[in-house]
Amino acid sequence: MSGKNLPRFIMCFCTGECPGFAKLELWKLINFVRNELDVEYAIVHPQLCVDDGDRFLKEYLRDGETNIIYIIGGCDPRMQKKMFKDVFKEKGLDMDKQLIPLDLRNMSTEEAMKRVQEAVEQVLKK
Repeated sequence: MSGKNLPRFIMCFCTGECPGFAKLELWKLINFVRNELDVEYAIVHPQLCVDDGDRFLKEYLRDGETNIIYIIGGCDPRMQKKMFKDVFKEKGLDMDKQLIPLDLRNMSTEEAMKRVQEAVEQVLKK
């Protein structure tokens, strides 16, 4: 994709013990995203909503790089926006334009793949 940065995908897997992810085959999803979709890369974090998740985002998000879109698969998008707003602000990023929070709970692997694919395609159309 010339002239644009590719979206970056983070999967928050809620410790791997959340019943909401019982039907989701994590590695099948991640390998689909990284191998089949037009993303910079795909990574997994066990729980972004705790202290080490906050520290991870502070290191991972790039200061002032307003042309990067972050797609985060995990829980309720409203909760993601609440949890990540401070770090986005600290990094000088516009959460409304640079974050696509996806609720992938209670989905099969195939449903989650489709949802992530739709989000990536939405980003690439811009």
